[in-house]
Amino acid sequence: METTNVVLTGRHRGEVELFSDERKAGKMDISVSGDKLTVYHTEVDTAYEGRGFAKLLLNKLVSYARENGLMIVPLCPYVHTQFKRHPQEYADVWAK
Repeated sequence: METTNVVLTGRHRGEVELFSDERKAGKMDISVSGDKLTVYHTEVDTAYEGRGFAKLLLNKLVSYARENGLMIVPLCPYVHTQFKRHPQEYADVWAK
């Protein structure tokens, strides 16, 4: 079973973590400053590639941003590509 959590490890930095059967399968490196959530990097363990785990991380990131009134700055190439491919889906959280 997959679970995702947003963990802020410092005052402003942290990650979105994805666990599969209690093993860390992926993460997104993020920071929060004011009303901006910046995502720098998305990483999925090679053992879990091709299973849609990056999309699960993205869904959690977007949900967290919406719940907390944050705008996402997509410096991560994966997130930026998804935002460009589906601009209407992310228009409410995309800090262009």
